[in-house]
Amino acid sequence: MPRINLLPWRDELRGQRRNQFFIALGAAAGVAALAIFISYLAFNSVINHQNDRNRLLQSEIDKLNIKIKEIIDLEEQKNRLLARMEIIEELQRSRPGIVHVFEELVASLPDGVYFNEVKQNGNRLEIIGSAESNTRVSALMRNIDASDWLTKPDLEVVEVKSRNRGRNNDGGRRASEFTVFASALTTLKANEGETE
Repeated sequence: MPRINLLPWRDELRGQRRNQFFIALGAAAGVAALAIFISYLAFNSVINHQNDRNRLLQSEIDKLNIKIKEIIDLEEQKNRLLARMEIIEELQRSRPGIVHVFEELVASLPDGVYFNEVKQNGNRLEIIGSAESNTRVSALMRNIDASDWLTKPDLEVVEVKSRNRGRNNDGGRRASEFTVFASALTTLKANEGETE
């Protein structure tokens, strides 16, 4: 007798395929989850490695900043020392010049003229003194102008005052009190002397 399969084979086949589909879907989901997890671990490792590198770089930057600050401090100290050395060298160069200026002041002093005070501010001299007459003040200015170490005499003040001699106020002499400005050539001449 012939055999007849009365089972719903199509439903069974459909069920098998559905089971296979769900198994394949589960396997794909598992593979996808595994890939995502591995990617997460890989990216996390890369991020941690980069963070470590960033921390290392930041610590090196901090060390370099400290060294840069030390270098800047040393540069400032060097500039201060160079400025001091320049001032000392300038003083050393002008030291012989001031001796010449005093010699010229003495040499340019005519008879009857007396210096009460001499002040120097840079290369500018202020000479305060008294003279027996205005012509002697003029002679002083001519002598200063003819000097090798002094130049540009400029008469600021001349006052004629009488001086009392004796107790009876008789025979008083008149004196011209003056203020003369002049320029000293100490630095320029001293430098010329060094080059010669």
